[in-house]
Amino acid sequence: MIKLFEKYKIRGVELRNRLWVSPMCQYSSVDGMPTDWHLVHLGSRATGGAGLVMMEATAVVPEGRISPSDAGIWSDAHADAYRRITKFIKEQGAAAGIQIAHAGRKASTAEPWNGGQKVDEGSGGWETVAPSAVAFADDYPQPRAMTVAEIERAVEDFAAAAERSVAAGFEVVEIHAAHGYLFHEFLSPLSNFRTDEYGGSLENRMRFPLAAARRIRAAVPENLPVFVRISATDWTDGGWDLEQSIEFCRKLKEIGIDLVDVSTGGNVADARIPVAPGYQVPFAAEIRRRAGIATGAVGLITEARQAEEILQKGDADAILVAREFLRDPYFPLHAAAILGAELDYVPKQYGRAIDLRRPKAA
Repeated sequence: MIKLFEKYKIRGVELRNRLWVSPMCQYSSVDGMPTDWHLVHLGSRATGGAGLVMMEATAVVPEGRISPSDAGIWSDAHADAYRRITKFIKEQGAAAGIQIAHAGRKASTAEPWNGGQKVDEGSGGWETVAPSAVAFADDYPQPRAMTVAEIERAVEDFAAAAERSVAAGFEVVEIHAAHGYLFHEFLSPLSNFRTDEYGGSLENRMRFPLAAARRIRAAVPENLPVFVRISATDWTDGGWDLEQSIEFCRKLKEIGIDLVDVSTGGNVADARIPVAPGYQVPFAAEIRRRAGIATGAVGLITEARQAEEILQKGDADAILVAREFLRDPYFPLHAAAILGAELDYVPKQYGRAIDLRRPKAA
């Protein structure tokens, strides 16, 4: 049995395979609204055979955007704008997912192709917030520490965004708690220096992300799954690490979170990360084994046999692919040809050009 192309049912959602599109920021929104770019970008990955197509990090409030060009879902008008995208994705046989997010101290920055540095308030930027008033790096905005009232309001902002996501037609909601954004900032002792109930001990540092996860799970219908993306390590001594991640994931499972999307890094500007093919997979494997929760593996997974081996070894339940999907929107169809899987969801419009019996040329 080829596991990469097995169907995978989570709650009431059946995904046609275990090869999914990871959330990837496109920096192509206007006032948080999706554009034709998103329709074509996400729609082409659905026609390309992905089981789940995830919308990029989508801000729950305007100041939660990474850049002024980031996606958002802080109003009902935003939810309305996503419906044509989710409709098209589902018409192609894929499921539509969304990652809801708040960038915290890494917000109010320019698009990567415009340097990625801080955007001042006079140039379209805004005041940023974080657990503590410590900037991510010298060329990032100086954040203000959140008040307890702001933390409590943010929980409700995430819940409202989850409700709008469901109204927009998304079938999977993923909470972004990775890559140095707001929830990760609270989790890590390298960015959280609070002395109240939201800082200090592991229990306190987990309090805000867990409160939001609990509220989001309650806001999403029981038949739809909720994922959480985490960074399993800061790759820095004294920071967030695998052992803390395992405890966090055990708590997420108790809340009713269905799958943990396991990434790493992003919270320490000068961290030394040993990047190599599949370098994050061992974290997904350990969390799956020790926390007893389903995991998705991500990170330099670029080849069909590599992805299949991860699943065959039981290191993860699904594969989330990012840059290879940017290079090849039809990666699942090509992977099926390489692995010898027979699929019934090649777009009929492309059938005369795609032969799954013939592996893609090297």
